[in-house]
Amino acid sequence: MRLIETSIKRPVGVTMIILAILALGFVSFRNLSVDLYPDIDLPIAVVATSYEGAAPQEVEELVTKPIESSVATIEGVETIQAQSQPGSSLVIMMFSTDTNLDNALLNVRESVDQIKGFLPTGANEPSVLRFDPQQMPVMWVGLTGADKATLQNVAENDIQPLFERQPGVGSVSIEGGVSEEVRVVLDQQRLNQFGLSSQQIMQSIQSANQSISGGVVSRGTQELQIRILGEYDSLDEIRQTLIQTPQNEFIRLNDVATVERAETEQTGLSLVNGEESVVMNILKKTDGNTVAVSDEIHSAMEDVRENLPEGVKLNTVFDTSQFIRMSIDSVVQNLLLGALFAVLVLLLFLKSFRATLVISLSIPIAVITTFTLMYFTGETVNVLTMGGLALGIGMMVDSAIVILEHIVTYRERGYSMIEAAKEGASEIAPAVIASTTTTLVVFLPIVFVEGIASEIFTPLAITVAFALIASLAASLTIIPMLSSKMLKKLSAGNGRRYWFDRLLDGVIRVYQGLLRGALRFRKTTILVTFIVIASSLALIPRLGLAFIPEADQGQIEITVTTPSGTNLETTSDVVDRVNTIMEKDEDVIESSYVSVGGGGSMGMGMTANTASYMIQLVPQDERDLTTEDVMQKWDSQVQDIAGADISVNVLGAGISTGDPVQIQLQGPDHDVLSQIADQVVTVISDVEGVHNAGSSTDEGRPEMQIVVDREAAAEFGMTYQQVMGQVSSQLNGQIATQFRTGGNELDVRVLTPKEERDTIEEIENLKIMTPTGEQIRLETVASLEQVRGPVTLTRSNQQRQVVVSSGLVGRDLGSVMTDIEDRLSGMEFPEGYSYSIGGQAEDMMEAFGDLALALVFSIFLVYAVMAVQFENFLHPFIIMFSLPTMVIGVILGLFVTGLPLSIPAFIGVIMLAGIVVNNAIVLVDYINILRRKGTERFEAILEAGGNRLRPILMTSLTTVLGMIPLSLGLGQGGEAQQPLAVVIIFGLMFSMLITLVLIPVVYTLFDDLSRKILRKS
Repeated sequence: MRLIETSIKRPVGVTMIILAILALGFVSFRNLSVDLYPDIDLPIAVVATSYEGAAPQEVEELVTKPIESSVATIEGVETIQAQSQPGSSLVIMMFSTDTNLDNALLNVRESVDQIKGFLPTGANEPSVLRFDPQQMPVMWVGLTGADKATLQNVAENDIQPLFERQPGVGSVSIEGGVSEEVRVVLDQQRLNQFGLSSQQIMQSIQSANQSISGGVVSRGTQELQIRILGEYDSLDEIRQTLIQTPQNEFIRLNDVATVERAETEQTGLSLVNGEESVVMNILKKTDGNTVAVSDEIHSAMEDVRENLPEGVKLNTVFDTSQFIRMSIDSVVQNLLLGALFAVLVLLLFLKSFRATLVISLSIPIAVITTFTLMYFTGETVNVLTMGGLALGIGMMVDSAIVILEHIVTYRERGYSMIEAAKEGASEIAPAVIASTTTTLVVFLPIVFVEGIASEIFTPLAITVAFALIASLAASLTIIPMLSSKMLKKLSAGNGRRYWFDRLLDGVIRVYQGLLRGALRFRKTTILVTFIVIASSLALIPRLGLAFIPEADQGQIEITVTTPSGTNLETTSDVVDRVNTIMEKDEDVIESSYVSVGGGGSMGMGMTANTASYMIQLVPQDERDLTTEDVMQKWDSQVQDIAGADISVNVLGAGISTGDPVQIQLQGPDHDVLSQIADQVVTVISDVEGVHNAGSSTDEGRPEMQIVVDREAAAEFGMTYQQVMGQVSSQLNGQIATQFRTGGNELDVRVLTPKEERDTIEEIENLKIMTPTGEQIRLETVASLEQVRGPVTLTRSNQQRQVVVSSGLVGRDLGSVMTDIEDRLSGMEFPEGYSYSIGGQAEDMMEAFGDLALALVFSIFLVYAVMAVQFENFLHPFIIMFSLPTMVIGVILGLFVTGLPLSIPAFIGVIMLAGIVVNNAIVLVDYINILRRKGTERFEAILEAGGNRLRPILMTSLTTVLGMIPLSLGLGQGGEAQQPLAVVIIFGLMFSMLITLVLIPVVYTLFDDLSRKILRKS
């Protein structure tokens, strides 16, 4: 081949090209983004709308349903999920994976604009946003050491703007702090004396705090703008605000109200390691890099610490980049270990340090070239892509081994170094290219198959493909070039390594003896192989199924839910009791963060009756208990806390697609769905492996409904809106204006004293002013009814839905779902009500279906490539008999290691389809060569088997040993690659052992069959 000849004739030019590629590779690697997993581009759009003061039922009927109907007909929409909470609506649209989200967002905005005018008057304009379910804060940063108002001020004015200016930062939110405001607390008795209402006070304050333009006046050649100043400069000016009474008299605001500067009512509480704090959550941009953003924030923190008020401390609470760094470091270590094992195998077989060095040099060159290709195709450095490199380490040297061995064969025949390199490499190059192609083509279906499995593992497939292409290019250029310069003398096999030669000769003799027996008893060989395959298939039900192994990063999540309507103080008391339990194991806790009544996003936040913990445990080597052990221990202890629903779960670092178990109940009536959900929770809680089963419903939030008698109100000349406006103003307070002081802008809130609106009787006695100035009590035109209303109403595809979900402990997802479906099939559902499976179970089954299709296409492509290589349909068909044998190793490997069949394991099976045929290709190809030279069939098979066993063992062992570090799941984040590596190791080894005996037998059977057909014809 011309490429090989050129590389041998021009070693300086090849060397310069290699150096340029290495330099480019180093630059590319430094500029590659680093993250834990590849970004999953799920096209999801959200329509968020607020409707202050409305109950969930009103929100659903007046806001959610119209929006649902408007977006349901948009092209590409697969699922519509909707949530209606008090005062807010959220409609989530999930599009098919091939949808262009930018175009879809335009269509959503157009559809929403068409029904905007039909929404109720109090509803704000809907916001249309893109949504990333994987978007989690990169870091949590805590401020401590001062009162909350000071910490909030420092966070808002000094730190938040600085953080948001950092490259890659999307947004920074603040939790746990309190702001200041100016409160105008009305004296209702004084207001009644003067015949004033809260609305009149509001209007007076608004009109008094204004600066207006007075036009323009000329002065010489200039035009001066006249501005009439009227904004408040101090609290005293607010107190002196003039208010006109119905009797046309003027009084001061402080005659009917108390004006004070105070903290806003606390709605949330944040504790860091048990200390009250203000916490900032940093989100990265969609295309941002987690590690880079973390570095920028840490750098900004160093700058801001110098200017913090005395006593105020700024510390990192959680940093997700730490786990990413450790995970990448672990994969790199596994990669280096795999490369070392592969080099040792080569040294053992080749018995030549120079020959080993020639092949070993191709590994770093191929790896660095892969980084260059990754950079230009937009891939990132993550656990999966680096795992792909680690998986490819052993396969990278396969091409180099075959080419070098052929060159060595020519050297042993007496050829010069240059001639041996040229002739040996050129002769074997077509077979090497074909062998590598069979491995590459299996990845094509993974790239083109849709679904989450393709989204996740396409980067891995692309990385392995890049590595194999780079190693093939290195084998065809660098190996011949280096061989022509370095293979001056070859080892005679004496000395310390002679024992290995004798061992290998013994293995070859045993193999040839086994092969003779198999060829004499061909039917028995086929039958035994069939029985072994069938026996292994019988183990499949005992394997279980799983989605994607969760990486254990030592994090635990605790959720506390007290009865709906519980205030912040009561929920905090429960949190204190949970803290007491955790303090007993403080030696295993590195840091903890709890948010009480805060958090949430897009208006669907937490309420005062909820609290959420994040606990980071110390590194695993510093504690005796695993993360799951700690979780189960705490979970059993917190169940003794009365008055709250508390769940403890392991927070994995996997690619989350929802809860593992998710049962979606659909039907027309929310109350009936709640009852069914309670039954389902009871039924599935007894299933082994189900952990913390619960439903999306609760007992309902207690509410006091004010029912306005519209006719009675009309008799006093008032509308429904006028009555509720005054009631809302007195109960909630209203922002009248803003007061600027010291660079801050404070709200001026007009409200009724808390002690005058605490009880039902006081609310009934609230004074309502009629248009004539008459003061009447609220109970004159309205009645109060105490009811329990749902906190959240959920809909799916325009139908009411309640979701029952749970976690998993100690059992695989497939087995648990089988038991759950058996239980559900025995339940009787009312007419019009049904259930469906969602969450990880649904995604798992869809992914398995997609990958099964990809496997079928991969097998077809492998056959097609071999048919082109052999220019024959029969021999590739014979070689394909090596594929069923890999099933034995796959199933036994998973069974022995106790791993379920997961998405990574299935990817390993697809990769095996392209790897296991290589041994059969080498064997059948050499048998054909010997037969063409006139060797009798039986002798040709024995000679080919003995001759090809050495390179088959070398390539198989380098691949297997290169993956052993990954198969052990060592280090952080190793769980994702472990099933894949186990499947390839066991599948390849068993397939190799059986193929070496089975394929010659199948070859003879089909050879005899073809002879009979030819004789008949």
